[in-house]
Amino acid sequence: MHASSPPLAPRARHLLRTLIARHIQDGEPVGSQTLARLAGLDVSPATIRNILGDLEDLGLLSSPHASAGRVPTATGYRVFVDSLVKMQPPGDGELQRLRSELSSGAGTQALLGSASELLSAMSHFVGVVGAPRREQFAFRHIDFVALDARRVLAILVFADNEVQNRVIEPRRAWEPAELEKVANYLNANCAGRTLAEIRAGLLLELRQARSEMEQLLDHSVELAEQALAPPADDIVLAGQTRLMGVQDLSDLERLRELFDVFASKREILQLLERTSQAPGVRIFIGEETGVVPLESVSLVTAPYSAGGQVLGVLGVIGPKRMAYDRMIPLVEATAQVLGAALDAPSAGGLSRDRT
Repeated sequence: MHASSPPLAPRARHLLRTLIARHIQDGEPVGSQTLARLAGLDVSPATIRNILGDLEDLGLLSSPHASAGRVPTATGYRVFVDSLVKMQPPGDGELQRLRSELSSGAGTQALLGSASELLSAMSHFVGVVGAPRREQFAFRHIDFVALDARRVLAILVFADNEVQNRVIEPRRAWEPAELEKVANYLNANCAGRTLAEIRAGLLLELRQARSEMEQLLDHSVELAEQALAPPADDIVLAGQTRLMGVQDLSDLERLRELFDVFASKREILQLLERTSQAPGVRIFIGEETGVVPLESVSLVTAPYSAGGQVLGVLGVIGPKRMAYDRMIPLVEATAQVLGAALDAPSAGGLSRDRT
């Protein structure tokens, strides 16, 4: 439980757990009589009302629209997630589906897309997967093609068989023969190394080089600085339109702001970055995201790893009234299966520490 979470007596904990579980199930405020029937406690409805009043005073419950029933607040959900929820791990069929559709024979980008689609399909909310930085994958081959006098197309192939095309603008025009010579040099001397290692190595070799190699290295650095620059981080989203049918997110203006966040990706990337070095599942409920348009949703995330390195973070974005008992184990299992697929020998490409 968070340090700010209030201590609760066992009876209050049981009633809070029961109320939140019921509200997650049907989305309606829960009254004291309904709660008395569901909780199975040998206490009067008046006692239950008193306990609910205390929970409301603590900020864990609220009474919407002067209703006789109560619903959990974001703080109530936080207490529920931290200490009251009883996890329901994915069944054998769901695990088999994950392993089947996240097989190691697929390329990295295809795996990320499949993971995002699976998270959305299995949660009925939005699946999100942060793409690994290309810095972490070994470089295999590069070609340069002159597009015009001021632009060059760099075609990079990584050891996991992913291909990236980048248009760069060098300081001067390049002849095809010069481009071929630089590509041959990079392919002969840099294959199997990460982009960061290549950039650092070229600069070191340039400082140490003499004679005819110096000009070639100089040319290589000029092109490599742009062609091998770290690309912008990205995320793969799936199932955004599923939120349009969620009862709790029916406000059109709120949905519009939410979809603007999905389109820009920037805020979600920042959230995922905050969780990338934290082990296990992280959960942001409502305003905990720190992003105003996301205050009506929750984000359940987990990092995925391969080769002993954290490659990225994946998760589910849905309403605060989500089945956390299912979402948390689902996200955790998907992260493990995706990491295993990327770590398999047939996936290839991840740079390991070399001794």
